[in-house]
Amino acid sequence: MTNDSMIAEPLGRFVRRGFNGTLRYFAFILESLRNVFAAIQCHHLTVEQMHRIGITSIPLVATTSIFTGSIMSWQLSYQFADMIPLTYVGMAVGKSVMTELAPILTAMVLAGRVGASMCSELGTMAVTEQLDAYNVLGMNPYKFLIVPRISAAIIMLPILTILSIFVGLLGGFVVAFIYKDVTFHMFFSGVRLSYRDWDFMVGLIKASLFGFFISGYACYFGYYTMNGAEGVGKSTKATVVFSMTSILIGGFALSKILLI
Repeated sequence: MTNDSMIAEPLGRFVRRGFNGTLRYFAFILESLRNVFAAIQCHHLTVEQMHRIGITSIPLVATTSIFTGSIMSWQLSYQFADMIPLTYVGMAVGKSVMTELAPILTAMVLAGRVGASMCSELGTMAVTEQLDAYNVLGMNPYKFLIVPRISAAIIMLPILTILSIFVGLLGGFVVAFIYKDVTFHMFFSGVRLSYRDWDFMVGLIKASLFGFFISGYACYFGYYTMNGAEGVGKSTKATVVFSMTSILIGGFALSKILLI
């Protein structure tokens, strides 16, 4: 076997596997969309997933957001000291938290917590043939398992992002007040100085897209899991990697498109 063939054959298999996986992923998403209206009849399943994704994630999201706003406020206060009025600390923290930090970091946290959990749950059902049992009993797994999870993530990510924005701004103010003597009026006057409703909406649009990324990858990799416990581990890893990569790329792309 020549050196060229030793390189070309693995590369060809990689490209073919990637292409087939991409086609299967889009077919999976298309089938999920076809079952959206059928899943509305089982809205209680979506509500249950909303609780699991959203309510149980509040403590972790709030903790992360406090320190996100605190770090951002401290860095800006340090950089602006003796050069720029500290009123602009609130402006910079508000802009960055609303449009970038809150949606991205909230999605990152949920990708590790919710995405991995969702994938491992569905993956375990796949390798133990529970998904096959759904089909045998005439119960569409897309209707009862997939669509409720995707819908719940798309709904709850913006809500958690709103919480993250509020807590992040509060954490930023507390740090600026304690260490740089920035008053409440000074900090939030800065937040209002350049506030636009569109900035807030951009954060929520990003959060909805990130919720789709997380739940879509989790359900896809979980649904097609094979090879027992080892396969569950590989699917969970793939979910987290693909979700976080898509969050960063999607965040940049939306910022480029929407913030003009």
